[in-house]
Amino acid sequence: MSKDFNFLTAEKHNIRITTFGEKNLSTNKCLIFVHGFKGFKNWGFGPYLGNYLADKGFFVITFNFSHNGVGESLTDFDELHKFAENTFSRELNELSQIIDIYVKGYFGDGDRHGSPIENPKIGLIGHSRGGAIALLTAFQKPVVNSVVTWSAISKLDRYSERQKEDWRKKGYWEVLNTRTNQLMRLNISLLEDIENNSEGKLNLEKAVKELNKPLLIIHGMQDLAVKIDEAEKIYEWSDKSKTEFLKIMKTGHTFDIVHPFESSNNKFERVLDVTNLFFQSTLK
Repeated sequence: MSKDFNFLTAEKHNIRITTFGEKNLSTNKCLIFVHGFKGFKNWGFGPYLGNYLADKGFFVITFNFSHNGVGESLTDFDELHKFAENTFSRELNELSQIIDIYVKGYFGDGDRHGSPIENPKIGLIGHSRGGAIALLTAFQKPVVNSVVTWSAISKLDRYSERQKEDWRKKGYWEVLNTRTNQLMRLNISLLEDIENNSEGKLNLEKAVKELNKPLLIIHGMQDLAVKIDEAEKIYEWSDKSKTEFLKIMKTGHTFDIVHPFESSNNKFERVLDVTNLFFQSTLK
């Protein structure tokens, strides 16, 4: 059973949240799913993974970043003006706030509402760009216990010097959403965020090297959007005594799941099963 919330951030931006497994709030074991670039909580496997992990005993939070471009429709990119203004720093800040409100008891009903979670055990699952956001957040937030990345990127700066020059000249960069055929604009604020914070709060290499928490890296061998090399780079940076690396054969960026969701498959079930077992052992 799922439940929807609208959370207003400290910056007065709306975050749409769907939680699963409310009965599991008392276990203090919470998983937060972080979607990627051009992703959203209701995309493809989102609701399915929420129900799956709730059935395994976790309280699961899925959400849309305030500037991911998806508004009231929940499935269409109907807020492209917000998408254009999104930055990595904004996403880090918003994920941090979601973690904070969980710990403060925001999602509890009745007597539990507003009662802080005692001894919270929090795991982050990040897909694609969300994997990088999850890693950076886990490094910055001591309350996070462990992390799983699915098809995660290893670098935030993914643009050539020529692209950046054009970006600065025009003040924006456009990317094509091949699924919806929409041209989606990225304002100069994203490039400035990358360049101003690459050695600080957006330093992914430093975050992984100094994470000091259990990490599970899962990646499809045939991922064309984010090559397996990026998963190998994250593993190279990681503490091998705390890290597991699973390569899924003959599958790509979304483990053969499509949107709209049709059905699961053996490869994605493997991803979910290993993810569940990892959190069962690291969130005790």
